[in-house]
Amino acid sequence: MSINIEMVIMSRSSLASTKRTGLFFVLPFFLLFVVLLIVPLLYSGYISLYHKGLIGGNKFVGLQNYVTMIHDPQWVTSVVRVALYFLLQVPLMLIIATFCALAIDSGKLRFPRFFRIAIFIPYAVPAVIGAIIWSYFYGFNYGFINTVLGYAHIHKINFFGSQFSSLSSISALVTWEFAGYNMIILYAALKGLSTELYEAAAVDGAGAIKTAIRIKLPQLYPAIFLTLIFSIIGSFQLFTEPLQFSNLAPTTFDDHYSPNVYAYNVAFKGQQLNYAATISFSLGLIIAIVATIATLVGRRKGEQLI
Repeated sequence: MSINIEMVIMSRSSLASTKRTGLFFVLPFFLLFVVLLIVPLLYSGYISLYHKGLIGGNKFVGLQNYVTMIHDPQWVTSVVRVALYFLLQVPLMLIIATFCALAIDSGKLRFPRFFRIAIFIPYAVPAVIGAIIWSYFYGFNYGFINTVLGYAHIHKINFFGSQFSSLSSISALVTWEFAGYNMIILYAALKGLSTELYEAAAVDGAGAIKTAIRIKLPQLYPAIFLTLIFSIIGSFQLFTEPLQFSNLAPTTFDDHYSPNVYAYNVAFKGQQLNYAATISFSLGLIIAIVATIATLVGRRKGEQLI
C-alpha cells in the first residue's frame, strides 16, 4: 500500500515538473506576445477613445471616432477593396500551392528538391524588394512586359489602369511571394500522412492523379484550412505592395487604397494619431471576427468530412 502511495506521489511530482518545464519554454514567447502585440493593441484601443484638439490637448470622446470611421467613405472603400482582393488572390494562391505540393509529393516529378526550393525562394525575398522587382515588369513606359510588347508591335498593357487590373497585378505579386510558403506547409502535411492508403490505392490500380484527388486532398483539409486562416490575416494587412506601386500610379493607388495604407497616411501625413489608432484597432477586430467565423465554419466542415 505504501509503495502505491509513493508511486502516486512520484508520478504527481513528475507531472508537476513536466508542467513547470513546459511553462519555462512557453514563457519567452508569451512575454514577447504580450509586450509586442497585446500591449500595443490595448494602447491603440485606449487612444482611439480620445481626440487631440488644437486647444485643450487630448479629450475623451468615447466611441465618436468609431462613428466617424463608419461614415468615412474612404475607410469603407478601403475595406471593400481589400475584401475583393482577398476573394481574387487567396483562392488562386491556395490552388497553386496545393497543386505544387501534390506534384512534388507524387514522386513523378524529376528534381523535386530543386522545384521545392525554387518555389519557396520568393518568400525569402523582402516584400519591398519584391514590389520593386515587379514594378520593373509592370511599368507602362519602361516596364519589361510592355517593352517586349512594343517590340512585337502589340498594344501596351496598363496594369494599373482600373480597379480590377490593379487588384490583379497585386494578386499576381503576392501569389508569387506566398505560394511557396503555403506549399511548404501543405507538403509537410502530406509527408505526415499514412502511406497505407497510398499502397491500397496502388493495389486497386489508382494512378497518381486519382490518388491525389480521392485520398490526399481529403486528408489535406486541416492544412489547407490553416493556410486559409493565414491568408485571411495577410490579406487584410495589405500595405507594402500598394505603397510601392503608388510611385507608378498615384491616382490608382491613393492614400486609402487599403486600411493599413489609410491608417499610415492618417497618422504620419495627417497627424491624426487618435483616428489612425481607431482604424488600426478596428482592422484588428475585423481580422479576429473573420478568422473566428472561418474557424467555426472550417471546424464544422471538418466534422462533416470525418
